[in-house]
Amino acid sequence: MFTNIFFLLVMMAVSVLFGWLTRQSWKTKNAFLKWGGSILSGLLSVLIGLLSIIAVVGLIKANTPRTAPVPDLKVAGTLEQIERGKHIADSFCTSCHSLNKELPLTGGVDLGKDFPIPLGAFVSSNLTPAGPLKDWSDGEIFRALRNGVDPDGRWLFVMSNFRGRNMSDEDLQALIAYLRSQPAVENETPNPPDQPNPLGLIMLGAGMLPTGQPPITDVIVAPAKGPTVEYGKYILSYQDCRDCHGEDLYGGVEGQLAPFGPNLKMVQNWTQEQFITLLRTGVDPSGHEIDPERMPWKSIGRLDDEELTAIYLYLLDLP
Repeated sequence: MFTNIFFLLVMMAVSVLFGWLTRQSWKTKNAFLKWGGSILSGLLSVLIGLLSIIAVVGLIKANTPRTAPVPDLKVAGTLEQIERGKHIADSFCTSCHSLNKELPLTGGVDLGKDFPIPLGAFVSSNLTPAGPLKDWSDGEIFRALRNGVDPDGRWLFVMSNFRGRNMSDEDLQALIAYLRSQPAVENETPNPPDQPNPLGLIMLGAGMLPTGQPPITDVIVAPAKGPTVEYGKYILSYQDCRDCHGEDLYGGVEGQLAPFGPNLKMVQNWTQEQFITLLRTGVDPSGHEIDPERMPWKSIGRLDDEELTAIYLYLLDLP
């Protein structure tokens, strides 16, 4: 944040400098320097000044406290919850919060490197009991997962825009139970985790980046688990497939922050076995190997056969 403030002060100083050069150019007797210098330095002064103002707006947006209720919650931490939470973490959270299999959920992954333009550092947090969650209540963890707000009311840019917020209350509580049960693994990660650069602030101030979804205060209930279209729809409501493959899953759109994904109606030409094989091995029916850095098939492939079948049936049901 201090780096951004320093950069903004430099931009403002440069704007003032070009404003001074505009005045000096207008005083000269040489017609070329008078008109050419005045117009050029004047335009630069206005442009840089305008960008500075937009960046200040972005800085204010990024640091304005967010409001969302903290539920009065104490997770029981039963064995059943922990097992369910581990399954969710392995098939969902690890794609962003794990550098490798040996360091599960220790964070340190800079998600900003996957954005098509450099917007800053957005480093996932250490979710083991050695990370910041050790000082958070169960209700505060629930609020961060559901509404992207940390205990200090800070806006979590990535968390407020990711789809895990659509997970059922029961599954979120199971996930919290698992996070509490993990062994503590030391790995210091930035706090706050989202640190936009000046370009990110300018785009945020100009309204070119998402500013998070409205808080969800209602209870979310998942359909009964099973190989059904309804359960497949639920899984895809919280998995991040739509970030790459588009809201309707008909393919990514230009300008999205996530990698560009193809139209998933292609699955309708595959058998169920071929679809599950792709998500377990990363190899599609044509023999093409999917880059795990662009498509997190390794984590999604940890879903069980019922869940993968449910997703397959939902994709078959796409209009």
